[in-house]
Amino acid sequence: MVRGMRSEKFDAIVVGAGPAGTTAAYVMAKAGLSVALLERGDYPGAKNMYGGAMYRWPLESIIPDFLAKAPIERRIVDHRLMILSKSSGLTMNFKDLAFAKPPYNAFTVLRAKFDRWYAGIAEEAGALLVTSTNVTDLIRDKGKVIGIRAGSGSENELYGDVVIVADGANSKLAVKAGLRRPLNPKEVALGIKETLELDPVVIESRFNLGRYEGAAIQIIGVTHGMMGGGFVYTNQNSLSIGIVVLLEHLIRMKMRPYDLLDEFKSHPIMAPMIEGGEPKEYSAHLVPEAGYYGIPKLCMDGLLLVGDAAFLTSSVYQEGVNMAMASGIYAGRTVIEAKERGDYSLKTLSNYEKLLRSSYVVRELYHLRNLPEMFANNPRLFSIYPDMINYAIRELLTMNGELGRYKRKKIVRKVKERIGLWRLLLDLVGIRRLLL
Repeated sequence: MVRGMRSEKFDAIVVGAGPAGTTAAYVMAKAGLSVALLERGDYPGAKNMYGGAMYRWPLESIIPDFLAKAPIERRIVDHRLMILSKSSGLTMNFKDLAFAKPPYNAFTVLRAKFDRWYAGIAEEAGALLVTSTNVTDLIRDKGKVIGIRAGSGSENELYGDVVIVADGANSKLAVKAGLRRPLNPKEVALGIKETLELDPVVIESRFNLGRYEGAAIQIIGVTHGMMGGGFVYTNQNSLSIGIVVLLEHLIRMKMRPYDLLDEFKSHPIMAPMIEGGEPKEYSAHLVPEAGYYGIPKLCMDGLLLVGDAAFLTSSVYQEGVNMAMASGIYAGRTVIEAKERGDYSLKTLSNYEKLLRSSYVVRELYHLRNLPEMFANNPRLFSIYPDMINYAIRELLTMNGELGRYKRKKIVRKVKERIGLWRLLLDLVGIRRLLL
């Protein structure tokens, strides 16, 4: 709670102790700024849902030895894509044991552990962490943001030269600041995750992994044609399994997300993978899906948006946390510069947007800018194509005395019936054009 802190004024107030907010707080505190890091949950990570994969970049740029300290679950050496139909599945995987050696590439984490640890690192750098604090409004003076309110009454007010909003995809503060409109179901997905406890030896045997090695699995064909997919991540002694589906499609299909998750878990390909797992935790979370065109205005006098609140995430490559951290780094550096200048106006803070737009984060989102719309408007990608891929492979592998050329003709006929050759060509050209 911020009660009793009203007399204090901070160089910066960060709302939200997720990866973006904590990164910004750490960068600023490390530079000697006074920083208040406010978290709605009882502890950082208590309110977060997350699939499980985190990349080494960009955290190592600010904490080079973080891997020796952080609560890492497993080092990801195996990346898999599964394409499922009703009773079959095609799995493509890339496994590289070089990923099992320092400096590693990616790893699984549990946010309840990781976020708590990371916020502690920010505290060690000098940030003040305040939990169980629900920030409800912004305080302004002549249009400039000068603080926050965490309830009614002046005792719940906190003042700072700049406020960094890092409160997630459903950011009420971003809307109140006028930088974002209220959430549109077309722009966000709903993620549902379950954590299943499983013996480490079973995990390693079942997924063909060595000690401390992990797998990241993405699954399509399990969402009834809705934009989205499933995932499985291996932790040290648990599995993170879930479904992410565009919210607009869920509403339109009138499907309950937990029913979809149960159906996913009982799929004949998935069920043996998670057999024996003991349910330990359910969670749900909104995930930005609008891509480049969903990025709002990122700054104003006295305020910056970072992470999911700024819609900085790429679902194509499962990049949310690393983009969030990168935005936190750029926001922190911008505020440090503003402190040096003694100017927290839009003129100085707009450098944050310039840094982001010239960085990998926004450049990558720009490159993939048309994918979200294509995915949202092409249910074939999530239903018919997975079915057809599995049908074609089943036909080719079935040995029944039929000549191969007749099998291929049968596959072509099926494609014509369900998709159409012209539509198939247009889809292939469209995907190629968007990705290259």
